[in-house]
Amino acid sequence: MKSNIRKILLNPYLIILIAFGVWMYFFDDNSIRIHQELNEDIEKLESSIEFYKEETEKDKTIIENHQDLEKLEKFARETYHMKKENETIYIIQYDSINK
Repeated sequence: MKSNIRKILLNPYLIILIAFGVWMYFFDDNSIRIHQELNEDIEKLESSIEFYKEETEKDKTIIENHQDLEKLEKFARETYHMKKENETIYIIQYDSINK
C-alpha cells in the first residue's frame, strides 16, 4: 500500500503537473492571481465610470438651469452670496449646539 502511494507521488507526470500548476498560479506573467487582481481593478474602474457619468449628468442639468438669467442670478445669490449695487444682504446662521 505504501509503495503504491509512493509510486503515485513520484510519478514524473504528476510532479510536472504540480510544478506547472504552481508556476502558473504564482510566478507566470499571466498567472491566475494577477488576473484576479486585474479583474478587481476593472470592477473599481467601471464603478468610478458610473459615478462620473452620474456627476456629468448632474452638471449638465446645472448648466442647463444656468442658461436662464433669472435662475443664474438666483444660483449666484444663494451659493456665492452675491448682491446688486446698493443692496444689503444679511446672512443668518444657526448654531446646532443648544446652550
